[in-house]
Amino acid sequence: LVPFISMLFLTLLLLFLALFPGAFSCCTKISNEIPKGILRRVERFEIQKADGLCHLEAVILYMEGRKFCVSPRIKKVKKWMKKNKHKIPRRKIRGRKQRRAKITKKKEKKP
Repeated sequence: LVPFISMLFLTLLLLFLALFPGAFSCCTKISNEIPKGILRRVERFEIQKADGLCHLEAVILYMEGRKFCVSPRIKKVKKWMKKNKHKIPRRKIRGRKQRRAKITKKKEKKP
């Protein structure tokens, strides 16, 4: 009976990890201060919302293979994020992309 229970537990754990891969990558603690030098070296950032699997609102800063979790309420971080919107990783769109046709108005020539 014990081997069956441990095998069932292991199976459920692996299933959970497969279904929720981000469950263990949430920030659990955030810093309320950040040195200016760190912001200059950030390669990309993500915004963690306090819903779903993660229960803490945070900004995750990635630099040189490390990650820093900071409060989204820090004025320096807010200002920096506005300037560096291009550093937010883009999500891949699955399926076919639809192209929007540009509607251009033709200028009418006056006689």
